[in-house]
Amino acid sequence: MAMEFKSDRPIYRQIVDYCFVCILSGAWREGERVRSVREMSVEMSVNTHTVLKAYDFLQAHGIIEARRGMGYFLCEDARRQVNRTRKEDFFNNSAPELFAQMDLLGITEEDLVRAYREYKCAKQALPSSEYQP
Repeated sequence: MAMEFKSDRPIYRQIVDYCFVCILSGAWREGERVRSVREMSVEMSVNTHTVLKAYDFLQAHGIIEARRGMGYFLCEDARRQVNRTRKEDFFNNSAPELFAQMDLLGITEEDLVRAYREYKCAKQALPSSEYQP
C-alpha cells in the first residue's frame, strides 16, 4: 500500500504518525519486531533514507530499539512513549496555534472548556463504531 502523503508535514513525520497508529491500535505489539527499513520503504513507496529518519525519531523517543543483526523492536513501554511524544508535540506545535486563534477570535478559556465538554458529551452519545477522531 503506497501511502498518500500530505504536503504540510515532512514525509518522515507522516511515517512516524503511521507507526503511532499501528502501535496505539494494537497492530504492532510491544516487544515485537517491526518492519525493516527496507520493508517499510517498499510498503510506503519512499526512499530508505526517509524511513531511516523516521526510525531514528522513534528510537530517540524510546519507542523502538535496534537489536544488532535482528532489526527493530518496539520497546516495552512504546504505547506510553507514543502518548508522551504526541502530547509533547501537541503542546509545542498545535496548542500555540490554537491559543493564537483563540486570541484573534476572542474565545475565552471558559468558551473552550464549554466546547470541549459539549464535544465529549456528543462523542459519548455516538456508538463507538460511528465515532472517528
